[in-house]
Amino acid sequence: MHKKIFKNKKILLGVTGCIAAYKAAILTRELKKLGAEVKIIMTTSATEFISPLTLSTLSENSVIVNTFPYSQTENTGLGTWHIDTAIWADLMIVAPCTINTVAKIAHGFADNALTTIVTALRSPLLITPAADVDMYQNKITQKNIQTLKEFGINIIEAEEGELASGLTGKGRMPEIDKIIDSAALILSGFNRDLENRKILITAGPTFEDIDPVRFIGNRSSGKMGYWLAKAAYLRGANVTLISGPSSESIYPEINLKSVRSASEMEKAVKQNLKKNDVLIMSAAVADYSPVKKSNSKIKKENQLKSIQLKENIDILASLDKKTKFVVGFALETENGLTNAKKKLKNKNLDMIVLNVIKTNESSIDSDMNKIKIVYKSGNKKDFPLQSKFSVANNILSEILKNK
Repeated sequence: MHKKIFKNKKILLGVTGCIAAYKAAILTRELKKLGAEVKIIMTTSATEFISPLTLSTLSENSVIVNTFPYSQTENTGLGTWHIDTAIWADLMIVAPCTINTVAKIAHGFADNALTTIVTALRSPLLITPAADVDMYQNKITQKNIQTLKEFGINIIEAEEGELASGLTGKGRMPEIDKIIDSAALILSGFNRDLENRKILITAGPTFEDIDPVRFIGNRSSGKMGYWLAKAAYLRGANVTLISGPSSESIYPEINLKSVRSASEMEKAVKQNLKKNDVLIMSAAVADYSPVKKSNSKIKKENQLKSIQLKENIDILASLDKKTKFVVGFALETENGLTNAKKKLKNKNLDMIVLNVIKTNESSIDSDMNKIKIVYKSGNKKDFPLQSKFSVANNILSEILKNK
């Protein structure tokens, strides 16, 4: 998904002394697979949890642990290595970051190799604090994290879950995918420009049941809606995602409401629209559903040859959209622009995203998409074939410009 973004990018990975330090090996491997060059800086405490040799092997670079050489007679030609390394980076990630290192960075300490490099850094910095629940929720720690945010440092808050102590609460290091997504967002030039925005997004198909084992559906994977939800969250929005059946994963902080049918999606949208500022209707809602649903499996010997259908309610057309910024989607195989403009007008939308499906690269369930955005004003904007992550961010940026 992010290969174009990370290709040839120079990433500094800082690793501190936390039980989650073993995940640095996974993060290193994933960054390398995406085409990035990775250099690693460890605190001495981190070496108690994972060896520098392991990370050196995975990164294919020497690992920095000590600020100074072991003796006055060894490696004395290092010079201003901390400056050179800091300037080299396109992005620095500290994952995991202990509360000790959070405090040091927040107050400008430079007493080890990692914190020294941070003070010389020219690139963006992404920090993922991790600790046991009481340590993480400590008022001093929370104040230090807030200080880092005020300095413009990118923070991925810890997640809730089972911790090494056996306790359950907030403190877990975020999942690797979320760290990668956050880094991709920063490298793409996007930031937290959706703070205090409340966004409602629909995703996936709807399944209209014929009987307990059969349904009418479509090929929508939900990928576009899920990427819109994740990108909006990473940019600071409060996100509610209403999703039909989908195998896509979502961040735990996103308010997910799972539905199955068009009628369930309609109900969920109407229940949640009032408390949101923006509605992005990217779901592929079924146009029709069976008139009758059998409570038991229809047997083959019954020779069912036809299903009587009824038209589902048009969710977008039925909504009270006053004071809301509403974005629709149009997936067309022919006469795309004409049909998108018609839908934009008939459903009184502020913006419509036309999916251009002409090649296998931009099929309905692929990771790539090519779109054209049509605005209420009549203006249009074309976008090249991109990852759905990039498409999602471009859509969000256009909403910001036009809302």
